[in-house]
Amino acid sequence: MIKKYDKVFLITALTLVFFGFFVLASASLGLAARTDKNSYNTLLNQILKGGGLGLILFLFSSRLYYKKWRTWALPIFLFSFVLMLLVFTPQFGFEHGGATRWLSLGFFSFQPSELLKFAFILYLSSLMSKNQRRIRRFKSGLLPFLITLGIVSVTLILQPDIGTLGVICITGLFLFFIAGGKISHVFFVILLGLLVIFALLYTKPYLMSRINVFLDSSHDLQGEGYQINQVKIAMGSGGIWGSGFGEGVSKFNYLPEPTGDSIFAVVGEEFGFVGTLSLVLLFLFFFYKCLSIGARAPDMFGRLFASGIGILIIVQSFINMFAIVGLMPLTGLPLIFISQGGTALALTFMEIGIVLNISKYN
Repeated sequence: MIKKYDKVFLITALTLVFFGFFVLASASLGLAARTDKNSYNTLLNQILKGGGLGLILFLFSSRLYYKKWRTWALPIFLFSFVLMLLVFTPQFGFEHGGATRWLSLGFFSFQPSELLKFAFILYLSSLMSKNQRRIRRFKSGLLPFLITLGIVSVTLILQPDIGTLGVICITGLFLFFIAGGKISHVFFVILLGLLVIFALLYTKPYLMSRINVFLDSSHDLQGEGYQINQVKIAMGSGGIWGSGFGEGVSKFNYLPEPTGDSIFAVVGEEFGFVGTLSLVLLFLFFFYKCLSIGARAPDMFGRLFASGIGILIIVQSFINMFAIVGLMPLTGLPLIFISQGGTALALTFMEIGIVLNISKYN
């Protein structure tokens, strides 16, 4: 039975989007001061590329019957995987910051891992809803899940993009559990993940450096430890109420990546403890609405798809915020809705539309 869409969910999502535009407008002042570029360029790119394209994708996905995505799950997943492989070709891929994660199509550049995250959730929701009655078996439940996760993991490790790998693995594991996976299989995947983490720490020294900085923030103050210490200064100087919108100083000459993964520190400095807590609660309410809409979906695919989108967004956002406040090592992951990134915002708009469409059906 069709009902009206969930207006509370839509208002919550739009609040996060518009708050992100305001914070980015302030953070981009610091980026402009360092690069001698117009500060409006960053915000304009976010509004036009992320908001403009995102609005088109939102209108499309909110009107498309969500079950149609199930028929496109495998082609979209394969397409995103091909794009991930193209980053390793000299014609299309390019390196930035020691990682090969971007594709350049001349007038347009983007990270294919942003599409991969969505494609992974879509394909996994389709796969596990088909195998719903056999999800607790090894051959029809755990094995297909591990194969899908393994294929994605290899491409992300080669880039390397360990932060995105962590987001995908955690989201996938939660989806597997929601679909009815056995607890023993869940623990097996966790154990396997820990072994992979130890192997990565051994083979990729920069990850160990981040662990050292996490354990001792005074380690390498002018190198690996610089960002986390500047983040702490920015967050601490905000106090309870913050310095005020646009009044923060850390974004100008001290805070690395003020429009990227450090933007939560800009929120902390300018809006204080009250502002950061409000943002955290808003994210949690958004997550609750996704799970609530998923729980009322008429089929397992809708349940997993809506829940997976909510889990994906909340996991990445909380990893970013936890890293900024020193509760886990820095990952370089952007804060969804808030950080600069037109492609990520556009796809988030599309995901909002999908959840909104699912909310129309009892």
